[in-house]
Amino acid sequence: MEFGLDTFGDITAGPDGRLNSHAQVIREVIEQAVLADRLGIDAFGVGEHHRPDFAISAPEVVLAAIAGRTQRILLGSAVTVLSSDDPIRVFERFATVDAASNGRAEVTLGRGSFTESFPLFGFDLAQYEVLFEEKLDLFAALLKQEPVSWQGKMRPPLANQRVFPPLEKPPLKTWIGVGGSPESVVRAARYDLPLMLAIIGGDPRRFMPFIDLYKRAYAQLGRPIKPIGLHSHGYVADSDAQAREELWPHHKGMRDRIGAERGWPPVTRGHFDQEANSGSLYVGAPETVARRIAATAKALGIARFDMKYSSGTLPHDKLMRSIELYGTKVMPLVRDMLN
Repeated sequence: MEFGLDTFGDITAGPDGRLNSHAQVIREVIEQAVLADRLGIDAFGVGEHHRPDFAISAPEVVLAAIAGRTQRILLGSAVTVLSSDDPIRVFERFATVDAASNGRAEVTLGRGSFTESFPLFGFDLAQYEVLFEEKLDLFAALLKQEPVSWQGKMRPPLANQRVFPPLEKPPLKTWIGVGGSPESVVRAARYDLPLMLAIIGGDPRRFMPFIDLYKRAYAQLGRPIKPIGLHSHGYVADSDAQAREELWPHHKGMRDRIGAERGWPPVTRGHFDQEANSGSLYVGAPETVARRIAATAKALGIARFDMKYSSGTLPHDKLMRSIELYGTKVMPLVRDMLN
């Protein structure tokens, strides 16, 4: 099983408790990725957002900076909001990262759980579904590395069009990020792309119907199934109590801020502890986090676990320690448990 780390470039607090600048957070993310590479973690993903509480709006630029300072770690997005972007430009940017990193780029395509990019780039939210469907269709055509002839409703047609730079070592690994839409699961199978499940709350086993649907879709298509990955929040410290106490105020601040925008009630400590005990929050000492990841991996049959390690204003030094424990202790423990 592969192990990854994801971040959205959450705006962290500095030593004086004040929020860091977006520029400082981007520099911190690069340092976090360098550490992850040194520890042998398999993948590092950065998410795309266009809002004040997250620093990363151009994932490929950050990934290119990381590529120049790392050797082996896979570099991807978590996720790229394809619906409000140009699939040709997305492909070109990731092909460029792939070249700069000597074949280490991957991309996760999704519709996005935040919608700020739609009005920002002039897209109608009423076309949320059709935009993703059509743009994914074009992106899938580009993955074949052949001149593309394509026609849709949302952009001018293409006739025998080549796209540059070509991939040196195709294919470009492309995941479909899914947060709860059966249609997206079937779509991933139809385009023969691996599935990345974003499970950010509740018992992860409740996503088994999506995995079963993915397998059934592949069986009907008569093709071997592609890998299934999982993205969930987590935090590792030296003890369970320390991890929970350090994470809780930052988790609550982030969750309540986003929840207020979506009509959710404030999160309680009881709910936080419930998620940490049996939900989709992998927080605790290395042994605790490893045990919970291994149980989820066995239940869902996943090939990849990506931990979203940043959480609101949680400071850089705490994130670096969490990454260190994830790479040096959690990963070996999970592999032992699975074997």
